[in-house]
Amino acid sequence: MKTFCVLLSTLLIGTFGKAKEFTYTASTPAGAVVKDFLGISLHDSVDFIRWKLVISDEHYALQCNYGIGKPNTSGFIDGGKIITTDGRLQKEHKYYRLSNGSRKLTLAVLNIDLLQVANSDGSFLIGNGGWSYTLNNIHPLGNSQINFAAATTAINDSSVFEGRTPCAVPGVIEPGTLCYKLKWKIVLYGNAKKNSPTTYKVFGTPWRKEGGRLAKWQIINTREGGMVYQLNDEKGNGFLYLLKADENILLFTGANGKVLTGDQDFSFTLNKVL
Repeated sequence: MKTFCVLLSTLLIGTFGKAKEFTYTASTPAGAVVKDFLGISLHDSVDFIRWKLVISDEHYALQCNYGIGKPNTSGFIDGGKIITTDGRLQKEHKYYRLSNGSRKLTLAVLNIDLLQVANSDGSFLIGNGGWSYTLNNIHPLGNSQINFAAATTAINDSSVFEGRTPCAVPGVIEPGTLCYKLKWKIVLYGNAKKNSPTTYKVFGTPWRKEGGRLAKWQIINTREGGMVYQLNDEKGNGFLYLLKADENILLFTGANGKVLTGDQDFSFTLNKVL
């Protein structure tokens, strides 16, 4: 009987005690912080890095493919180079700290669906017009809450954000339309003295023929204490929703407030042009 109980306990631990795994993917720029963690020479020419990160309790496993992008494809010239590493995952409040020998990498946990590569002090890395530093859960839960939603803002005379996203931005591309990615450049105009938004101009794939779209935008405070930039159409109805993660990062959401989750090629993130 004792042997049976021990066996049953072992089976239960194996069935129910295993830490749940989450897998994240993305393509990011190859900034110095990331290169240092992966052991890539700062002098190596790298267009972007494709990630597959698996986290489980206090452990992570990471595979990165990097190199020079192959024109007119989503891959690398000669297949790129692959780096694999694994190690300890330390959870600190809203951050994950990954260890690779003596090297460390900080990931801000925006929510269960999105991780943002950050500096050691927790400030977010800023991407570029091609790629962002946001990692995406391959099985997103569709969460509307976010740990880093900014609650205040200072309106400038103009601010510019850019990036590339998947096509599934609600209300922009008709379902069934052949589309691989959307390019974005959004200029937000405001009255700095009154600290109030005025108009915006959005350039990008859907408005290429029109030379951009111009209308008004407004700020909406969310129930979770965050802030959403709502871009209205010419009739005053909201058609784009951008959650402010910090001064430099905007995240696409649906009208329902749920933050959108990207894929291995692109994230639903816009980066401020500094």
